[in-house]
Amino acid sequence: MNVLQSLRAIHEVKGTMKLRPLSDRVIVKQSEAETKTASGIVLPDSAKEKPTKGKVISVGPGKVDEKGKHQSLNVKAGDTVYYGKYSGTDIEVESEKFVILRESDILGILE
Repeated sequence: MNVLQSLRAIHEVKGTMKLRPLSDRVIVKQSEAETKTASGIVLPDSAKEKPTKGKVISVGPGKVDEKGKHQSLNVKAGDTVYYGKYSGTDIEVESEKFVILRESDILGILE
């Protein structure tokens, strides 16, 4: 994915958001936390778990190898991914919640 595609994916989220990941980092928009259990019990805010699923908004250019070339990432903007509960750094940009994490923190891609 090139830089132009990454920037377009960012702008789809929020018209003027200006956030670009570096190296092998990925920006993921978190899914909403579950508000009910499977049996229909409504969960209070204190019992809600941090989401571990989200949509990739933008990816960095990749790590630089010994020869100075960027190694491309296996994920791309638009992929729905699962990541570790305590992975990455939670951020908020223009009242939208995102997680910045390394590609190695991604557990899988939902197909």
